[in-house]
This record gives sequence, C-alpha cells and structure tokens, in this order.
Amino acid sequence: MELSAWVIIVILSGVAIVIGGVLFFRLHAFLALLAGAICVGVLTPVQQIEETALRKNSFKIIEVGEDNRSLVVQVDKKGSLQTGMMLMIMGTEQPRFPLIPIAQTEVQRVTAQFNEDNKRISIAELSVRDDSASRPIRLDDFAITPTHYNAAIAEGKKSVGERVAAGFGSTCAKIGILIALAAIIGMSLLESGAAERIVRSAIQFVGEKLAPVAFMASGFLLAIPVFFDTVFYLLIPLGKAMRIRTGKNYLLYVLAIVTGGTMAHSLVPPTPGPLFVAEQLNVDIATMMMGGLIVGSIAALFGLGYATLINKHCELPFRDSADVTQEDLQKLATKKIEDLPPLWLSLLPILLPVVLIAGSTLLKFKTISSQLSEQTQTLITTLGNKNIALGIATVIALWTLIRQKKSSMGALSESIQTSLYTGGVIILITAAGGAFGSVLQQTGVSFLIESLPQVSPLMLVTLAFLITTAIRTAQGSSTVAMITTVGILGGIAESTTLGFHPVYLALAIGCGSKPISWMNDSGFWVIGKMSGMTEGETLKFISPMTALMGIVGFIVVLLGVQFFPMA
Repeated sequence: MELSAWVIIVILSGVAIVIGGVLFFRLHAFLALLAGAICVGVLTPVQQIEETALRKNSFKIIEVGEDNRSLVVQVDKKGSLQTGMMLMIMGTEQPRFPLIPIAQTEVQRVTAQFNEDNKRISIAELSVRDDSASRPIRLDDFAITPTHYNAAIAEGKKSVGERVAAGFGSTCAKIGILIALAAIIGMSLLESGAAERIVRSAIQFVGEKLAPVAFMASGFLLAIPVFFDTVFYLLIPLGKAMRIRTGKNYLLYVLAIVTGGTMAHSLVPPTPGPLFVAEQLNVDIATMMMGGLIVGSIAALFGLGYATLINKHCELPFRDSADVTQEDLQKLATKKIEDLPPLWLSLLPILLPVVLIAGSTLLKFKTISSQLSEQTQTLITTLGNKNIALGIATVIALWTLIRQKKSSMGALSESIQTSLYTGGVIILITAAGGAFGSVLQQTGVSFLIESLPQVSPLMLVTLAFLITTAIRTAQGSSTVAMITTVGILGGIAESTTLGFHPVYLALAIGCGSKPISWMNDSGFWVIGKMSGMTEGETLKFISPMTALMGIVGFIVVLLGVQFFPMA
C-alpha cells in the first residue's frame, strides 16, 4: 500500500474515533479526542514522523547548477541561515531507513531576489562539499540544517505516549491561562450584574423598538469572554421580560440573542474554539479578534435580518419554563438600572484586553514603533501580552464583583472555584484537541494536501469550511469540529505559501462550525428548553438561521481571500 493511501486511512480512523466516541458511545469530548490521538499515533509509521518533521523545517531548492556543485534554496524565515552554515540535502524518495542525507552543502551567500510573481524573497547560495553527493540533486529534493535533522530523528524515536503528551502540554502552554482567566471574567460579569448592565444600557440606548439589535450586539460582545451557553442563560430572561413588557416579538428576541452569541463563540478569541485555531495556525490573537469581529458582525446582521423576516410570518408562543418563573420576570422587568455597575466599568474587562493586545500588535509597523521610545515599546509589549492583558481584565472584573456584592472572601473564592471548574474542563478538551492535532500533523497530511493538483486559495478555504461543517453536523460540538479540522489542516500554514493570510483559514473553520445545529448539539437543547421551544420549532427556527450565518460568514471570507489576501 502506498504511504499516501495509508496516511488517509490513519486520518480517517482518528476522526472516526472522535466522532463515533462522542456520537455513539457518548464519551466526553476529552476522552474521545485523546483516544483519537492515541490511535493516530500508533498507526503512523516512524518513517513518516521523521520525514514530516524534516519537511516542516526544510528549505525549498529553487535552482541546481548544471555541474551539480551549486544550488540555490529559498529562505522563508529571515536570519535562519548564515554564511558558512552546513545544510544537508534530503531526497524525496529514499529506499533506506532511517532517512540518510544524499549530500552535504555549505552556505556561501544569503541575498534576495524577485520570484516569478514579482515578490521579493530571500535566497541562499549553496556549494556542494567535495564528493558528498551520492546522486544528482533534483528540484524536488530539500535542504535541512543538521540541528533539525537530529531533532527529526529524535522525534521518530519517541513513544506514542510521549508524542501525545507533548502536543497536550504545548497546547496548555499556549491557551490554558487564557481560558482560565476568561472563565473568571465571565463569572464576574454575570454575578456582579455587569453583563446585565451592558444589555440594559444597549436597550436603553436604541429604544424598545430596536431591542433585537441590542440583544444581538450584547450577545456578541458578551460571548467574547463568556461561553455561549452561559450568555444565553443570562439573556433569555431579559428577552422574556421584554416580551412581557411589549406583548409581542418573542421569537425575534430569542433569535436575536442567538445571532450575536453564536458567531462570537466560533470567531472571536479568547473563546476556546477560535483561540485554539488561531494558535495552531500561528495567527496573531489581535488579527484573529479583528477578523472575527468583522466576519462575525456581518454574519450576525444577516442572521438578524432572517430573524426579522421569519418573525413577521411565524409566532413563537410564550410558554412557561422551569428556569424562571413569572414572578422572577416581573422583578427583572422592574429592576432599576441604578442598582447595577456603571456601564464603563462593566465594559472595561471586555474592551481593555482588546485595546492592549491591539496596541502591542501595532508596534509591528515601523511607522508607529519608530515614533516611540524603547521604554514605551517595552511597556506596551508587556501589557499587550495576551496573558497579561487578560490578567489585568480579570483583576478589574473581580474588583467589580466585590464592589457590587460586598461578599466575603469565602464566597468570592467559591465563585472563582466554580468558574475554574468550567474553565478546567474546556482546557482539558482543547489540550486533548492539541494532542490530536499534533499527531495528525505528524502523518504529513498537510504535504499530502499541498501535493494535490491546482489547490487554489479559494479551494483551500472551501475545504476547511466543508470539513468543519461535516464534522460539526456529525457529532454536534462546534468546538470539537474546529479542533479536529485544524488538526488536519494546521500544517498547511507552516508547510507552504498559502497565497493569503492564515487568518482566513481560521475564519473559514469558524464559519464551518455553524452548520448544522440539530439534536446532537448541546446548544440546540439549551436554546430550545430555555426559550420554551419544542424540538420541531428549534429545528424550524434555529437550525436554518445558524446555517445561514455560517454560509454568509464563509462568503465574506472568500471575498477577503480574493480581493484582500494580505499575503
């Protein structure tokens, strides 16, 4: 059997274990992802692990001298090669195992030139050491440093458990602190009344006639640090209270809450799904935030348009539900806004991290950094670190909670412990997803996709969208779908020139996690039970709307790739 065919079998086996574990055996997502990672790790040949590690850090050969004594390689990372360094030349088809270099070369000069697309690229001119070439060097061979060669051989010698654990730990290091802090911020916003203040202020600003716009905007904003289920728990009583006050448009209020919350949940960090995808694709968190805000806002507006249209032709009966009584709703409808935290303080834990992280990102532009002193740049970079920025926001959110509730330290500690319990479960799921993605990438799937004929940028983002949609529809969880898809496609951003910014790939994966919400999705049941919808009504109203928003967001991504690739 050809190695490429075996790679496909290995990948399908891992994905089948994840989907089957969640869907049929009702395994926790953490266990399903871990089982999938172990399966892929066991089935992946050692030779494939070594070759993938080599190719991941390889230099592409773009020219070979007629005498086979000189060659030119493309340097993707500035400063990675220097004059006098030794490079090994690896053959693409080698009969021996472990992989043996076919030649040794030395870097003579590192310079720049324009390629066929008139883009400036860095190149290195190499000379082959005397009598070291075992055969003529070809353009489909590649160069590697001795350090990366030894690391690749060492990677192949690791056990399955070591490789799975390495992927797990690497993911925890990247996003563990962020998810834990976001969970604490979300808890503080809810218990202090800050989240309710944001919603009420939005309704007060736009008026009751535009209350659906306020619900959409508030849901979108709150779903950035707070999980979607929690956002819906918070906002649905306010939607019901608004229905009691106006006597109509209950369906519109419910759908408006969903439109904002569900798009931010899949597109804007530090929500776990988009945060994990951005980290795996090496997308700067500020860039992911901005892209998610743009694409998510457009998709949410289309979703609100759908909700407004469907509300004119259908009516959702206002039914009692176990979560909130009519007496509670009456109290909520008459609650004074003055009893809640100030609006600026309520918004600060959400907006401050965005500003700090964005400020750090802007320093990458020389026109801005050149106007600031070194001390100022250091301060901005420190405060703009994603962990530091969210840490500051956490302190503000906790202070707001203490200020409003005046609770004891024991009660505060209990609230934090509850939020960390939720965050801890999410960390375990995403870290297991990182382990799964790590072993998937060791199969060389990214190079397999790269070798496909005529893989255009539009085809790549379409592939990302369709894979995520298929996995989401099959097993229900949008987060698991995003984690699995980026595990399959994550290596592409590192192994080849995409022709567009990898943020578009991340956004396509996020949009693909929206279709199709049905009975295997926990969010489907949360929305249905909390709003009083029957299963049929939830399928009729929620499933088409979330699918529509995902498709609209995907179309926006395609337009971005085509007209603003940011390559």
